[in-house]
Amino acid sequence: MKEFPNKENVRKLALDLKEEHRQFFKRLKKKSPVDLDERVHALHDEAVEAIDCLACANCCSSISPMISGKDIERLSKALRMKPSQIVQQYMHLDEEEDYVFNSAPCPFLLPDRYCSVYEYRPKACREYPHTDRRKFSQILPITLKNCEICPIVLLVVERLREQLG
Repeated sequence: MKEFPNKENVRKLALDLKEEHRQFFKRLKKKSPVDLDERVHALHDEAVEAIDCLACANCCSSISPMISGKDIERLSKALRMKPSQIVQQYMHLDEEEDYVFNSAPCPFLLPDRYCSVYEYRPKACREYPHTDRRKFSQILPITLKNCEICPIVLLVVERLREQLG
């Protein structure tokens, strides 16, 4: 990867590399190194140091997380609204019957890219970009998609490719 991924070029870089990533993940799925999670976690830590999420907020600006019942309960307490009001005002069921926000950017994203419900945000937001979770080999399809959204994910995948060939 010639350019460092950032909010402006992450989608183009990821699309240019998509087939290479797909082939890499296919090989990784067949034969993952025993220390895959440790490698990915170390790369995640490096990428988080190099890329400022608040300078980007591409995830909050362009995609909606899956929202669980527990997430709705947490948000309802934070916003002092009934869960049904939260759902009615901010969410809908997607084609997979999961609750997601009605629009992008996220209704809780502030102009300064901070989250107005940060302490109460959905679990999927808390865990994004998922490059620090265990059993990384199980989330390769979503990782491929997230390469187009998150500079951290793209950087982790590219550095992992460099390490593993």
